[in-house]
Amino acid sequence: MSKKRNLFFIIEHLEPVLGRWVWFEYKHASKIVGRENLIFTNVKNWKEAKKLAELGSVFNKSVRELPFSQRKMIVLDPNAKKLLEPKDFRKISCVVIGGILGDHPPLGRTKKLISRFLPFSMKRSLGKYQFSIDGSVYLAREVSGGRKLKEIPVKVGLNIRVDEYYTITLPFAFPLVNKKPLISKDLVGYLKKDIIKDEEIMLREGRIPSIVDDTYQ
Repeated sequence: MSKKRNLFFIIEHLEPVLGRWVWFEYKHASKIVGRENLIFTNVKNWKEAKKLAELGSVFNKSVRELPFSQRKMIVLDPNAKKLLEPKDFRKISCVVIGGILGDHPPLGRTKKLISRFLPFSMKRSLGKYQFSIDGSVYLAREVSGGRKLKEIPVKVGLNIRVDEYYTITLPFAFPLVNKKPLISKDLVGYLKKDIIKDEEIMLREGRIPSIVDDTYQ
């Protein structure tokens, strides 16, 4: 019996800072595939790199500067013409996911910032919907294990009720696991209680606070 090859999930960090929202998605991704299978690239801030080391391996260089074979690499790109399939993983050693918080509508940043710099990699889409970082990691893991995308149920749009007067709507798609949307519990708690604090800092200082800022120590 042949030994199953390890599949690495590479998140190319592209947000200007490691804010709490993206941190919670990264943390959830690490839980989904395991710290030993998760790699963060393009992490320039040494404090943020140290923090991310709790979740996986960390490199300050971009994935395109590291010695990963592009011919054994899948880049998840919403603009790719072909859907991700189980057969795509036959000779693949890693999957690259953009560490980008979603825009609505999408701005095509994965193609601009990742895909065009990896010309020999395989580009694949997860379909017509936009998924979170951790949701994309989950889908890639499931497809690598033999499931087809059409076999994985998803929920498009998610309402998070903050109180009786206020509801936050996330316009993205979420894989359903045991009939429930796959979303970080930490992120839900943040959206319900703490996001206002970060928005106030953004308005006052013109920046998104990092998870390693003194604000959170």
